[in-house]
Amino acid sequence: MWYGVLCGLAAGSMWGMVFVLPKWLADFSPFELMFGRYVAYALISLVLLAPRLGGLLRRLTRADCLVLLRYALAGNVVYYLLLSCGVQLAGVSAASLIIGLLPLTISLLGQRDHGSVSLRVLAWPLALVAVGMVCINVEVFASPPGHAAWSAVATGMLCAVGALVSWTWYAVDNTRFLKRNPRFSSGDWSGLFGIASGLVALAMGLVMFCIGGGEQTTAPPRDWLRFWGLITLVAAGASVIGNQLWNMACRRVPVTLSGQLLLFEILFGMLYGYLYQHQAPRLLEVMAIVLLIAGVAWSVWLHAEPRPARCLA
Repeated sequence: MWYGVLCGLAAGSMWGMVFVLPKWLADFSPFELMFGRYVAYALISLVLLAPRLGGLLRRLTRADCLVLLRYALAGNVVYYLLLSCGVQLAGVSAASLIIGLLPLTISLLGQRDHGSVSLRVLAWPLALVAVGMVCINVEVFASPPGHAAWSAVATGMLCAVGALVSWTWYAVDNTRFLKRNPRFSSGDWSGLFGIASGLVALAMGLVMFCIGGGEQTTAPPRDWLRFWGLITLVAAGASVIGNQLWNMACRRVPVTLSGQLLLFEILFGMLYGYLYQHQAPRLLEVMAIVLLIAGVAWSVWLHAEPRPARCLA
C-alpha cells in the first residue's frame, strides 16, 4: 500500500501543473488549452507505445474502446475544459479547493469496494479536509481574484463543481476497471487513454472549426511557440507521467484512500500558484494546507491499520 501512496503523491506533483497552465497561457481559451494538451498527450503516447501498439490494439474489445471513450470525455476533455474555465474565472485557489472535495465524493462512491474504510471511520480525517475547504473559501470570498465581477467568480466556481463531478465518476470507475483488468499494464492503459483523449479532442476541434471556421479574428498575434512548449511540458508531465503513476496507485490502494491521495494534486496546485504569483500563502491558506495534509496523513494511517474484511453486497 505504501508504494501506492508514494505513486499517488508523485502523480499529484505532476497534476498540480494544470492549475497554473491557464494562468501561464492566459491569452489562450480553455478550449485551445484542452485541444493542445490532449493532442500532445496522444502524440507522445503514440511514440511511447509504437513498438507494441499493434498487439495492444488487437487486445482491445469493443467494450474496452467504449470505456476509453467515456474516460477520455469525463476524465480528460470535459474535466479539463471545465477546470480551465474555473481557474480563469474564479482563480487558482478557488478552483483548487473545489476540486479538493474529491476525497469526500470519491469516498462516497467507493464505499462498497473491496478494502474500503467506512465513512464512520474516516469521519475525522474528512472533517479536517472539510474545515480546510472552509478556510480557503472564506479567503477566496474575502479577496476575489483581481477585479473580477462576482458573476464571473460564481460562473468559474460552477465550472469547477462540474469538473469535480466529472472526475469523481472517472476516478472511481477507472480504479475499478484497472483492478478487474490486469491484462493492461498501468503504462499501456495510460497510453491508450491518451490516444483516445487526443481523438476526442481532434473531433471536438473539427466541430468547432466547422462552426466558426468562416470567422476572421482581428486579435493581436499570440506566442504559439510558447504555447506548444508549455503544452508539451504539461502533457508529458501531468498526462503521460502523472496518469501512469495514478494508475499504479489505483491498483495498490482502496478507492476510499485514492480519494484522499488526490489532495496532493490540490496542494501542489496551490504551491505552484504561489510560485507563479510570487506570493506567500495567507494565514487562512496556511491553516487550510495544514488541515489538508493532516487529513491525508490520518486517512493513510487508518487504511494501513489491519481490520476485518468488509462484505460486498
